[in-house]
Amino acid sequence: MNRRRVVITGLGAVTPIGNDVATYWQNLLAGVSGVAPITQFDTTNFKVHFAGEVKDFHPETTVGVKEARRMDRFTQFAVIAAHEAVTDAGIDFAKMDPFRAGVIIGSGIGGLNEFEDGHNDLRDKGPGRISPFVIPKMIANAATGNVSIRYGLMGANSAVSTACASAHNATVDALRAIQFGYADVMITGGAEAAITPMGLGGFASAKALSSRNDAPAKASRPFDKDRDGFVLGEGAGLYILEELEHAKKRGAKIYAEVLAAGSTADAYHITAPHPEGLGACKAMEFAMADAGLNADQVQYVNAHGTSTELGDAAETAAIKKSFGDHARKLMVTSTKSMIGHLLGASGGAALIACCLSIKHGVVHPTINYDTPDPSCDLDYVPNQAREARVSAVVSNSFGFGGHNCCLAVGAFK
Repeated sequence: MNRRRVVITGLGAVTPIGNDVATYWQNLLAGVSGVAPITQFDTTNFKVHFAGEVKDFHPETTVGVKEARRMDRFTQFAVIAAHEAVTDAGIDFAKMDPFRAGVIIGSGIGGLNEFEDGHNDLRDKGPGRISPFVIPKMIANAATGNVSIRYGLMGANSAVSTACASAHNATVDALRAIQFGYADVMITGGAEAAITPMGLGGFASAKALSSRNDAPAKASRPFDKDRDGFVLGEGAGLYILEELEHAKKRGAKIYAEVLAAGSTADAYHITAPHPEGLGACKAMEFAMADAGLNADQVQYVNAHGTSTELGDAAETAAIKKSFGDHARKLMVTSTKSMIGHLLGASGGAALIACCLSIKHGVVHPTINYDTPDPSCDLDYVPNQAREARVSAVVSNSFGFGGHNCCLAVGAFK
């Protein structure tokens, strides 16, 4: 069976450095950090006091006050990002067969805000005072359900939860639905809102987070020798995947083509990456092979690049194994250096950056890269954006549990 070609025709973002794609992209290129002291709750008793929060977010202006109250923060992010992506794509779902369009959104944790609020009500007021909205707000598929309801989309609909690889794995599922003829249009990507007392405290207790409380904006420093952990972030990155002929028929603009994907498991440790990056290496190789790309045809790798000691070194090793001698010619950047780690949404935000690099011929920097690390010795585009022709990108997302997912995206030809 011939696989149908799939293109990206709309983008939507809610991030710590911009609540729309234009602002997000402008700040990425400028190297702006969205990491700052946490404002959502009192962090006095926590080891870590900062994160990449979404700022000045007002979902009620789009969905209304009543509906916004019935959504957890991660779902609000998803609905607003979807609204931007659909508007950007210029697509009228009322003119489509509703069973030919669907939604698949990834989230590593789901409605953690609502879970904590519900538990507080249980503890302080008793079980009879638990809100009837706790379950429909906290479940991980609330985002995909609400987006499908908003647009009346009755095709493939599911939620993917593979920790920090969730958005990429969701994108793969949406890609396959179109490639193999089950859908013509899919809304996909990821959404996450885990900057809560439990989210912050849990990751801090696992010693996964940077503790650079004296300089939050400098805390996320992927591949730098002085990195000391990742920075918790939140937000959503969604996009419209569309079958090529369907997009051409309606005169849609095309950002990029999703060429292929590769997925593997480390089968090594629940939180630590394989030290040699074997699973990550194979995922990249599978994606390139499926796309029909030789290593030297790729100009740019948008790295998972979390700013952890083990993760960055393992990913660098994996890139060297996958690309061989060409690894030294690659541009490798980490979007997380500016927005922190959006967990299950991180791949969505990163893929938007990849699309815009292809469209505009410029690659955003990895900020806070000050001191080279002998174990991380590639070209990380340090601190300044770089103009460059970009026709093929590999985007990496890896997650706790050993999940590795890589997407190959290219310029539409």
